[in-house]
Amino acid sequence: MKSHQAISVRRAMVQDDTHYWVMRRLQETPDISQRQLAKELGISLGSVNFCLQALVDKGWIKMQNFSKSTHKMGYAYLLTPSGITEKAGLTRRFLKRKMEEYELLKSEIESLKAEVPDDRRTSL
Repeated sequence: MKSHQAISVRRAMVQDDTHYWVMRRLQETPDISQRQLAKELGISLGSVNFCLQALVDKGWIKMQNFSKSTHKMGYAYLLTPSGITEKAGLTRRFLKRKMEEYELLKSEIESLKAEVPDDRRTSL
């Protein structure tokens, strides 16, 4: 049961991180294409599409068609007022996790340094 809970927590953190990065990029560049967003974030186009749809369904972003052509449509992805509020919460949670990771890494680095003989530490 605990491993199932750990997987669920990990999945929620990954989803939070994905929502954070997508919303951050959309706030910076509302007219970014899904393909470019996928490339920049290192995730599949399908994952970006799924994430965008989830954000629209939650009311955190809205899609606005800004051009029509015979080949494809261009969209702008705009954060809604509730999306801006949620992004602030995502940012706080993301920053908290990163600070915790940083503290753990600092501790691990100090532990590893203690294992290296004094005469070899100067090259680190």
